[in-house]
Formats: sequence, structure tokens, C-alpha cells
Amino acid sequence: MAMIFAKPSMRTRVSFETGFYLLGGHALYLGPDDIQMGKREETRDVARVLSRYNDIIMARVFAHQDILDLAKYATVPVINGLTDFNHPCQIMADALTIIEHVGQLEGTKVVYVGDGNNIVHSWLALASVVPFHFVCACPRGFEPDARTAKRAIKAGVSKIEITNDPKEAVKGADVVYSDVWASMGQKEEAEYRRKVFQGFQVDEELMKLAGPKAYFMHCLPAERGIEVTDGVIEAPNSIVFPQAENRMHAQNAIMLHALGL
Repeated sequence: MAMIFAKPSMRTRVSFETGFYLLGGHALYLGPDDIQMGKREETRDVARVLSRYNDIIMARVFAHQDILDLAKYATVPVINGLTDFNHPCQIMADALTIIEHVGQLEGTKVVYVGDGNNIVHSWLALASVVPFHFVCACPRGFEPDARTAKRAIKAGVSKIEITNDPKEAVKGADVVYSDVWASMGQKEEAEYRRKVFQGFQVDEELMKLAGPKAYFMHCLPAERGIEVTDGVIEAPNSIVFPQAENRMHAQNAIMLHALGL
């Protein structure tokens, strides 16, 4: 497996590399300076060359178009390890984690608090095929992509809400989910976002509003003391580390499926 990393990541690299090794495969790490996809060599050429050396390609990139181009020109399966638009492997791991801890995903209430980013877009995609209650609570102007939200609502499978009130949103939640306010590539906006996102920190008070049965999830890495307090991450109802482990198990299933095994 060729692993293309335009964006570095501990979890994505280790989970894919270890997981593929456990399945009996060999994974090659290709970092930002190894390929410079789209700069030193066109994406379509990278896809066709790597397809002749490897049985599968995983790519973690910035622009979503890059993953689409890889998939278009590769002759082997391509796995989306993350783009600026979505993060499907994370959401597959999240679904597995909820099934393990809540008992099922269907009918649960998942409340995401923060930026309407690639994680939210993947939650909306999942809500288009599995029936549950998904709420995204974000500041005005930071809502998820309107077309993606509209498509998920139009699917009519799940109850979907986009709101600007986190305190109301979390009531009765089975899961409260958070992510960094400024993702990779947005760090110059970090200070501005900290001001705009005041009131959207997942703290002990917000978890109390959610109720005693609510679990806390975070895709990591977390900026403790910013989008979530240290106390919430370390609380008994925090399942962020089983969630991180499940990246490997979910991705192993995805790789086996992609290879027809």
C-alpha cells in the first residue's frame, strides 16, 4: 500500500501502517516532500505510476479534488485518509465506537459542537444512510457546507439539525463530539476563531446539560483548554482513546473490503 501524506498525522499513519502489517501487507510512507503531488508531478501521473507498484493507495491530502483525481486515474483502490472536505475513515471509526459503547448507532443522538468542518460533512454523509439524530452546533458563519447539509436532509433517513445554540443542542445527547476550532491550514485564523467560538467549549457544565449517560468523543489531536477542557477528556465517560484505537479496526475492514477480501 502506498500512503500519500500531503498532511502529516500520527493517528492516520500509525493506524494504517500497523493495520496493514497485521493484515499481512507492507505499507510505504510517502511524506509531503517525497512526492509533492500536483507540484513536482501531476496527480494523474502519480496515480498511474503508484498503481503499477502497489495493490492499494491511501491518501491524506488538502484539496478534495486531489483524492477524486487519484481515484479517477488509479487502477487500484484509493482510500480517502482525509481531505479538507471530509474524513470518512474517522466517521467509520466513530460509528464503531458508538456501537461498542451505546449498543447501536441507529436512533442515537449525536451532537457535534464546534466548526462545521470535514468531520461534520462525513457525519452528514453517514446520516444519509443510517437513521440517527445528528445535531451540529456551531457559531454563525461556521456552518457546514450548505449543499452537503441539504443533501443529507433531503435523503430523509435521519433527523438533522444545524443550530447556533450548543446548550440547547446537547440536551438528551448520547454523544457530545468536539474537534479543534482551527484545523491544519487554518492556524493563522486560530486567534480570531478563539474569540468567535466563545461559548462552544465542551466543558463540565455542557456535559451536565447533556446528561449523565452522554459520552464524550473527539477525533484528536485535541487542544485541551480550548475546544474542550482537560476534565472532560479525562472523565470516565470520555471514550476518545477507544475511539482512536478504532481507527485501525475500521480501516482494516475498509482495506479488506477494497481489496475484495
